[in-house]
Amino acid sequence: MVDMISRFEAMLEAGQDSPMLRLSLANAMVAAGRPADAIPHLEVALEQDPAYSAAWKLLGRTLLDTGEPVRALDACERGLAVAREKGDIQAAKEMEVFARRARKRIEPPAGEP
Repeated sequence: MVDMISRFEAMLEAGQDSPMLRLSLANAMVAAGRPADAIPHLEVALEQDPAYSAAWKLLGRTLLDTGEPVRALDACERGLAVAREKGDIQAAKEMEVFARRARKRIEPPAGEP
């Protein structure tokens, strides 16, 4: 995976920046156990293409995995709107799961302060 990360980073340095390249780099970083390093690349991908539901999905999951449930919920909700508008049903379903998990981490169980 490190090989892929280096290759994607070299492409970025060569000026081949694109949302798909950023998503690919982020996926490689997550797979290599570097989820926190993936987040800025996903954010740039979404600045470049706010309608990129795959990037929203990976951002939501990665934020959840790195212990940021509030930001994860925001990403999932924004991504859900995009996915539903595009008819990207699978991405929407996955983001609904991530959003539920994020809400559980944010809201204490009933009966607890």
